[in-house]
Amino acid sequence: MSPALTEAAVVAHVLRSGTVESVHRGSVVVTGPDGEVEWSLGGADGYVFPRSSLKPVQAVAMVENGLSLSPELLALVCASHSGEERHLAGVRRILAGAGLGESDLQNTPDYPYDETARHAVIRAGGSRMSITQNCSGKHSGMLATCQANGWPTDSYREPSHALQRAITAVVERMCGPVDALAVDGCGAPVHHVSLTGLARAFGALALAPAGSARARVAEAMASYPEMVGGKGRGVTAVMSASPGLVAKDGAESVYAVGLPDGRGVAVKIADGYPRAAPVVCAQVLRRLGVDESALRELEAAPILGHGTVVGAVVAAF
Repeated sequence: MSPALTEAAVVAHVLRSGTVESVHRGSVVVTGPDGEVEWSLGGADGYVFPRSSLKPVQAVAMVENGLSLSPELLALVCASHSGEERHLAGVRRILAGAGLGESDLQNTPDYPYDETARHAVIRAGGSRMSITQNCSGKHSGMLATCQANGWPTDSYREPSHALQRAITAVVERMCGPVDALAVDGCGAPVHHVSLTGLARAFGALALAPAGSARARVAEAMASYPEMVGGKGRGVTAVMSASPGLVAKDGAESVYAVGLPDGRGVAVKIADGYPRAAPVVCAQVLRRLGVDESALRELEAAPILGHGTVVGAVVAAF
């Protein structure tokens, strides 16, 4: 088992009416512009599945292999989008530009992540669809990359496919060795990499040579943060309030951030519960000098009692 789980430290307290009710254990790492570890907590050298936090790195591989999109649509390729109409329209534009359609998407069908959008689909009698699932931006980008190279589109999720081999090569270059491949929630491969490597990758993403694939991805995310998440989403809020910062959340309580000066941050909460990772990440960013106004949305983790706020999830370091 990974040290990111076995050596996890208490990083967050759940307070109810002034008393600690529960704790979350996790691991945190901060890397400098040179990629060296500047600060860590828990088992930061352990391996994790970054889940959707890895999407910007996957997008770098797609750009390096011929994906050519506007910054707005490239940001959507990096997204775990909320399923708002602008997100769905963007996915359709990516697919249409590649001569493809919604039926070519192979990500797991689901309702929109956003509650309002989800309820609207259900009220209208709609069903779970691939396009409304939060990973459809990434999958449309994968399909468009296949089209640009003449690669088969019907098997694009297979680890042996040329697209996935190209992505794995870039993941290894940016994050370090991949010691396992698994199937992500959307059906695409997900890579097991070190938490330190994930932080390094995000630092390198945020501080990339102008014109490089890394810079194109980072600039797209920073310019269109609403496409990376959506209304009320922490990643959208923190990028909107912090010019040049790139951030991406992932399932099972992973968070990764790259700062404009090249520092990288990666967080993994051992129990996988999503409420603690953004709070812990906000505390790390505060230590690194990120403006308080950019952290409010990340730290919004209220604890309710009889419908009113009686506590919060707070960082324990």
